[in-house]
Amino acid sequence: DQVLNEVRVLSQVNHRSLVRLLGCCVDLEQPLMVYEFIPNGTLANHLYGSMSRPPLGWRQRLAIARQTAEGIAYLHFAASPPIYHRDIKSSNILLDDRLDGKVSDFGLSRLAEPGLSHVSTCAQGTLGYLDPEYYRNYQLTDKSDVYSFGVVLLELLTSKRAIDFSRGADDVNLAVHVQRVADEERLMDVVDPAIKEGATQLELDTMKALGFLALGCLEERRQNRPSMKEVA
Repeated sequence: DQVLNEVRVLSQVNHRSLVRLLGCCVDLEQPLMVYEFIPNGTLANHLYGSMSRPPLGWRQRLAIARQTAEGIAYLHFAASPPIYHRDIKSSNILLDDRLDGKVSDFGLSRLAEPGLSHVSTCAQGTLGYLDPEYYRNYQLTDKSDVYSFGVVLLELLTSKRAIDFSRGADDVNLAVHVQRVADEERLMDVVDPAIKEGATQLELDTMKALGFLALGCLEERRQNRPSMKEVA
């Protein structure tokens, strides 16, 4: 089902920030999907995995954030019917040879239903990125992707995992952790030291601005979150 779903979704989209599906064969016992080759692994690998040295620079992170946001905004506003990705996370953002970001893995994606404000479906996705309203009400909307993208922005800013049990009990969830620090007016304390070091005042200001944009995406009530078009 996930393979057929992915084929259905990807056969009707075309954007430079989405991984292209080149072909598929679903008649085999083991279905086969062929994608364009994206050589530089996942964003997660570059932030805190095997490829995290040397760390991504701030401008690279900003560019990846913008490219990813444009790809998701395309799914929400240019695709017909709109597509909700449902599993936006740093391990589903691939980096090409120029370290440009491309959104991948559409196995959980859902097509919007014309005339309806949401899709009623059981909550699926990845812990740490799941929209709490979707989790509670089983109502999937474009704002569910906005929430997940807000978590990705925090990962870009902090180089920390969305869920990490080595952090204190109250800080296991990155979104909760950063919100608490921001409430104490210490947002810059959680920014990855590797990108703060040697940064200009303008760059420090953009880090802070990105942090507040992320927190806007993570608003508890979905109507208070921006659209992906506004985020981009």
